[in-house]
Amino acid sequence: MSGRKAHGWRIPIYDMQKDKIRLTIFTPTYNRAHTLGRTYESLLSQDCKDFIWLIIDDGSTDETKDAVRAWQAADNGFEIRYIYKENGGMHTAHNTAYENIDTELNMCIDSDDAAADCAIGKILRKWDEVRGKGYAGIIGLDASLADGKVIGRGFPKGMTETTLGGYYAAGGKGDKKLVYRTDIINSYPAYPVFEREKYIALAYKYRQIDKDYKLAVLDEVLCLVEYQKDGSTKNMLRQYADNPRGFAEWRVFCLKNPISIKRLLLDSVHYVSSSILSGDSHFIRKSPRKLLTLLAAPAGMAFSRYIKYKTR
Repeated sequence: MSGRKAHGWRIPIYDMQKDKIRLTIFTPTYNRAHTLGRTYESLLSQDCKDFIWLIIDDGSTDETKDAVRAWQAADNGFEIRYIYKENGGMHTAHNTAYENIDTELNMCIDSDDAAADCAIGKILRKWDEVRGKGYAGIIGLDASLADGKVIGRGFPKGMTETTLGGYYAAGGKGDKKLVYRTDIINSYPAYPVFEREKYIALAYKYRQIDKDYKLAVLDEVLCLVEYQKDGSTKNMLRQYADNPRGFAEWRVFCLKNPISIKRLLLDSVHYVSSSILSGDSHFIRKSPRKLLTLLAAPAGMAFSRYIKYKTR
């Protein structure tokens, strides 16, 4: 696997010194001062402090900045970096993070989640095992903050490597924790930004990486998650209504790169729906799968009407 090429050039493997910080934990946040402290405490309790914490404040109007400044002044055992930006949505916060990360590896922990016990040490020990073998990074497990149970399904017994899309195509379920090589993730285009929209699926970038690289499997819980009532996962119909161009862009990618027949059919319906919501009357002509899109049009139209009704 070593020495793969992406986009026409060879991606170098970092020649890092053992005493250099190798991992950045980045946290996009928007008005989460009331939960961000939980993320901080989980990092503070890690047995390995070989990381940087990068906070991307996506335009918060609460006490986030004051809390971060206090943490920066404390003796944490790790560096805390803080960047404030105009509110633009999760994907724009990821774009900003990738532009400012200078460590070999990076991992996102959301501002309402917590790093699992000993997660940093587990990541770095695993990376020591597989570094230089051509992997894009590591895939690990998320678990519920409430009861510690793995989100969705774990990894099949004996699985040592996979792609994110390949895991789901094989029957995998639930969010997984991704640790990427920074040079690799930055060799792919940034998330597209659409005026007045604030969402595009983060998998838009991950699935591009899937085409060229695999991830080493770490069968350990790395992050404890809690889905908020006002979080994007709980409000997908509203996301569909408010960000139709971003979703249409994502569905075009999925139609070009299907992971299963079932998913292809669902993406066709969603593509039609998002195109209608965005006011694009030329969506069949623009589709990479015109016949399938035409067949999915009735269901997509019905779904768009349902979204409008539920989000009035």
